Amino acid sequence: MSASPQNAYPSAVPPPPRRFSGRANVFQGKPVASVSEFPAVDVDVNIGVPKVALDEISLSYKTNKHGRLVALDKISLEVKKGEFLCVVGPSGCGKSTLLHLIAGLNPQTSGNVLMDGKPVTGPGTDRILIFQELGLFPWLTVGGNVEFGMKMKNVPKAEREEKVQHFLRLVHLSKFSNSYIHQLSGGMRQRVALARALATEPDVLLMDEPFAALDAQTRDLLHDELERIWAETGSTIIFVTHNVREAARLADRVVLLTFRPGRVKQEFQVNLPRPRHMEHPDVTRMARTVLDCLREEINKSLEVEYADEKAR
Repeated sequence: MSASPQNAYPSAVPPPPRRFSGRANVFQGKPVASVSEFPAVDVDVNIGVPKVALDEISLSYKTNKHGRLVALDKISLEVKKGEFLCVVGPSGCGKSTLLHLIAGLNPQTSGNVLMDGKPVTGPGTDRILIFQELGLFPWLTVGGNVEFGMKMKNVPKAEREEKVQHFLRLVHLSKFSNSYIHQLSGGMRQRVALARALATEPDVLLMDEPFAALDAQTRDLLHDELERIWAETGSTIIFVTHNVREAARLADRVVLLTFRPGRVKQEFQVNLPRPRHMEHPDVTRMARTVLDCLREEINKSLEVEYADEKAR
């Protein structure tokens, strides 16, 4: 194997370390062949079958002009169990599409998506995708929304009720179990979506820009909540974002995709102490390093857009 409501709060292979000591003093990105790192101590080396593996994934579409558009091109990537991976890239590079492939919602043109070494052939309860729109059911209460996935899995009623209370406590919404979605703030709705996803106990949580529409204050609170929940549950998270500072704030590792066709251009290991804060100088410097590499791809996307406008 070669190496897709609105607000949320925040094995065989041992999980990656949750906390790191030491401060970073090197902020240089390197090609994917050699991953850039923030020097740190107490970093474990994980060896074994990855939780998620992408093996030479490619995806292309037919266009109206009888040609083909290559969206993703030979992406190979491994995600360890318990890792928090952020994916960044310019608009149109295939970040959300990549999540859809991992979720099993769409088939790839070539290559393989593997979960624990086994091919993904369709959707499964071991992978849950949280969309930007959240998809909460307005006719159900908060508790009913959290319970929904468990009902679909035929979980016994007593067990469902116990888990609903557990996950609502986890996201600090236990007092709102009987409330309806329209009665909640944006951040509370996002927490409901997170609780609903966690209630089905997925191995992998796929998050597609879940905080993009939030104000800065609510987003910062949700970063704290998500980091706490991730540490408590040990879930593997693959998180797509346009915000490089958000990626540096949350991730164990940041993967940068090129403009279309999407390829893995660079990876950045983020070995910074947790809990982190957006305003911390090391987080800011890490974000600047990623952004410096991202700017080249953003410029390419703008050049293509301007060229298309001139051609019309």
